[in-house]
Amino acid sequence: MPFPDFDPVLIQIGPFAIRWYALAYVAGILLGWRYAAAILRKGSLWTRRPAPMTTVQLDDLILWITLGVILGGRLGHTLFYTPELIWRDPLEIVKVWHGGMSFHGGALGVLIALLVFGWRNRLDVLQLGDVIAAATPIGLFFGRIANFINGELWGRPTNLPWGVVFPGAGVLPRHPSQLYEAALEGLGLFVLLAWAVWAKKWTNRRGVIMGLFVAGYGVIRISLENVREPDAYMPQFPLGLTMGMMLSAPMVVAGLLLIWRGMKEPLPPELPVQTTAQVDADLRREPAQGR
Repeated sequence: MPFPDFDPVLIQIGPFAIRWYALAYVAGILLGWRYAAAILRKGSLWTRRPAPMTTVQLDDLILWITLGVILGGRLGHTLFYTPELIWRDPLEIVKVWHGGMSFHGGALGVLIALLVFGWRNRLDVLQLGDVIAAATPIGLFFGRIANFINGELWGRPTNLPWGVVFPGAGVLPRHPSQLYEAALEGLGLFVLLAWAVWAKKWTNRRGVIMGLFVAGYGVIRISLENVREPDAYMPQFPLGLTMGMMLSAPMVVAGLLLIWRGMKEPLPPELPVQTTAQVDADLRREPAQGR
């Protein structure tokens, strides 16, 4: 099937353009922010441990995370995929509007943001990671849809009836791997983590939800790399490996370790269950140092 006639630019006003890709980042951050706030305000989710931060602190953390995604994503793309930019055209590294973002670099950027934010505010980083991880698939979904609209990161050639002939990718139909990733990394992981949060209430088990996300993303990404076309400028790695596979394999190990330690850690005694209104009122107060 032919590629739909998408215009990657939504609105053009003189030299300024509003692109679907930029809107995907905005939508993912805003919706993820509100979803994380809903998790913090739900008193029945925090029956063994208090919510890890106030909604005011979440507002501050979102800025840190946004910077971590953008800076980490761009630097990760440079280091993992185009290191020649460092000596050939270092100014190109800061031109994020030219595209080129790495999920793994963005994930490292977010991890650093969580570590620094948690240290500065004396908050439990594992619990912070649980809340943010639960909301992250929302951004992944919109980001992969934007990749499809841009006609980039296409898959390998296929004979399947839903293969797409992408502009710039030759005449052969290819896997719409962006849509596979939107479905699995976005919707699939969101459902899995929502089950862990709302049904299992693993918000009380530090690091388990974050571990589910990290390991789950790693497994999905490794699997889908088999149908995703490697970047043309990347070298041929042995055994059919790709850069995405090699960067995702440590995520699976790290995620499983987080799940193991979180499930093994003894739970503290139960706390009094608060209503959503009580939790919301409490979370809007600035906490004492050392909470």
